[in-house]
Amino acid sequence: MNPVVALIGRPNVGKSTLFNRLTQSRDALVNDQPGSTRDRIYGQSRLGRYPFLVVDTGGIDGADTPFFELVRDQVLQVLEESRLALFLVDSSQGLAQHDLSIADLLRRSGVDVQVLANKADLADRNTILSEFAELGLTQPLPISARRGQGVAELLERVEDALGSVSEESAHARDAPGLAIVGRPNVGKSTLTNRLVGENRMIVSDRPGTTRDSVRIPAAFQDQSYVLIDTAGVRKKSRIAETIEKFSVIKTLQAIEHAQVVLLVLDAVDGLNTQDLAIAGMIHDLGRSLVVAVNKWDGLERSHKREILKIADNRLSFLPEHERITVSALHGSNIAEIMPAVQRALDSALVKLSTSSLNKVLAAAVRQTPPPMYHGRPIKPKYAHQGGRNPPVVIVHGNHVSQMTPAYRRYLARSISRAYGLTGTPVRILTREKDNPFAAKGASGILYRNRSGGSRSGRQ
Repeated sequence: MNPVVALIGRPNVGKSTLFNRLTQSRDALVNDQPGSTRDRIYGQSRLGRYPFLVVDTGGIDGADTPFFELVRDQVLQVLEESRLALFLVDSSQGLAQHDLSIADLLRRSGVDVQVLANKADLADRNTILSEFAELGLTQPLPISARRGQGVAELLERVEDALGSVSEESAHARDAPGLAIVGRPNVGKSTLTNRLVGENRMIVSDRPGTTRDSVRIPAAFQDQSYVLIDTAGVRKKSRIAETIEKFSVIKTLQAIEHAQVVLLVLDAVDGLNTQDLAIAGMIHDLGRSLVVAVNKWDGLERSHKREILKIADNRLSFLPEHERITVSALHGSNIAEIMPAVQRALDSALVKLSTSSLNKVLAAAVRQTPPPMYHGRPIKPKYAHQGGRNPPVVIVHGNHVSQMTPAYRRYLARSISRAYGLTGTPVRILTREKDNPFAAKGASGILYRNRSGGSRSGRQ
């Protein structure tokens, strides 16, 4: 396991900016509004000679502020996992009372600490060194996370503090992503905590507690995953603050970067238009899907039947998928989720042999030929796989580009059922050029020779 380096400090001192610079990403929200980061955000350092995990944490401020206890508990848990804490202070504002409180917390944690005087481009270096010496920790290193000033020296100090570092595991680097999405307050963070077996996520009855997309390494039956708990996607009319708009963008990015998406629905409130909009996003981005209907325990049998009936009707546009009724709060049926996720992942990454794919195509066309196009027959002749995640099938033939959307969906469903795929859409692309396999004589493909006759190619 790569060592963990935690970013600690009060709100709005530049922790997220430094996180993004170290990871060469935009995974952490950067905003002038204090308290933008509440949960832990993990990332891989992409600078320096040795890899290490960087953890951005929520800002610790006064005890009379919302979420103070929850954020402090998260920070304490991060420190238990960390080899080094980077304590950020704001050199443009000078030493604050909260800085002294955080310094005391870090001393009691026993973790190695490096003080970083951020925004040093806005203050005198000698003033910085003398003012923050009162913290009683290491000599402050002046940096500017936004401009990159002092980051090279910071990396040298990090590497010296960490000492020997294990090599990064290729298996962990290639771990598939599981995005957990849904509208606010449907139980995504509670479900994430159940799946990883600890309280990684802040859980509150207040909607919108999670603002960032939070990545958590996890393993299930020898398969590594990265769980991505996302902010709830609200209706556009309700996105009043800029920070909420960023959260929606990050949810969409999480869906795009994941291999499988777990869509969490609220059985108590039922399905609404926002659930359908999120499902549409997942489908449009081509991600494999598992549906979890949460808060299932304690519902009347008639209410359960009605919810499932509505889900069958309103989610019928999605590919065939597994739907699991769960209670994240009580743990009911949680064990069924990850096997379903694995089946959805296997479907998204399936390899379709050309010979068997053409048999499926031929059978589908025989059963239901495509409708005519301006009085001309559309003749799908052969197909091959053109991509994965989602599976892409390229169909060649006469006028195939004129196949209706309904017929393309029919071919996609036929292929999904033939291969037993679950959760993943199948994309149908068309080509009207010559058979690329004719010269090779690909096995199982029926193609036409120059004299007009047909023959079966063999390898």
